[in-house]
Amino acid sequence: MRHPIRLVDAAANRAIEGARVLEDIARFCVDDRSLSEGYKSLRHELAGALGGITPLWREAHRDLAGDVGTSIEGAHESSRANVAASVAANASRLSEALRSLEEGVKLLPATESLWQKMKALRYKAYELNARLALAVRSGEARQWKVCLLLTQSLCKRPWRDVLNAALANGVDCVQVREKELSTAAQVAHVRVVVECAHHGGAAVIVNDRVDVALAAGADGVHLGGSDLAIRDARRMCGGALLIGATAHDTAETRAAIEAGADLCGVGAMFASSIKPDQLPVGPEWMREFVAAWPTIPHLAIGGITPINAPKLREVGCRGVAVSTCICGADDPGSQAAALREIFA
Repeated sequence: MRHPIRLVDAAANRAIEGARVLEDIARFCVDDRSLSEGYKSLRHELAGALGGITPLWREAHRDLAGDVGTSIEGAHESSRANVAASVAANASRLSEALRSLEEGVKLLPATESLWQKMKALRYKAYELNARLALAVRSGEARQWKVCLLLTQSLCKRPWRDVLNAALANGVDCVQVREKELSTAAQVAHVRVVVECAHHGGAAVIVNDRVDVALAAGADGVHLGGSDLAIRDARRMCGGALLIGATAHDTAETRAAIEAGADLCGVGAMFASSIKPDQLPVGPEWMREFVAAWPTIPHLAIGGITPINAPKLREVGCRGVAVSTCICGADDPGSQAAALREIFA
């Protein structure tokens, strides 16, 4: 039987390594100072807590040549699909190592309070890991070019004709807005939209209703400030839906992204007949958004047309969401094509 200090030594090294990888991802991939500092603090706290265990004691029992686990590797250790996968792997590494440490130090003499410190650090890691997982998940969302905000009552032509013309001319996302329909009617309507959109390679987002989006097989849901909280929506849908959020200002945007929003509707850019009470903030807010969150998929919203859209493109906007511009047009296909060309 080998000495349990070997367990403590190996688990400590794994925990510190995992925390360092997560710290670097938070720093260099997410640009999140708070998370980076959190993982750095955890590493230092762990090193400090283990400082009472003589390093020479750990090193004296270290035996890499005799370690039966050095040649055992997981099926996916040689590659990572994306940053989110790397976060998931190293978050598990960190929390599992801390749990092993928690048990391992109980086997050592004079370490009655040390296991409690390991337990506290494990819970701290859980909280940091959850925040970082939400922060990197936004990388899974596509950056759409033109999103059609589809409302039947706003369509000058039959809504199916409007939808098909838009899809045929470059619309790559459809957000369904039907506040007046019953739940059953909404589900039936969204299913038709999903069938049409997915056939053409476009995504479908449902306004407000997580339940409708899930039931109808949509790709995501868009939540406004008065809708279900983003964290509650994520508890309901897990990773089954993308979650979009409204971004009117810096504080609202930061809160939405930290809560787990995958993409943001940034606006209002210009005066809109759909929301006449919403004061436009103009393209300058779009410029600020792109500078602050360059990797977050976004759609500029509010009164956008092929005439004013170039102003948004000039400040770094990569996609727009429009309603009346397409729904209320005599030729919705030409409007969609004009917008797509601007953001091609």
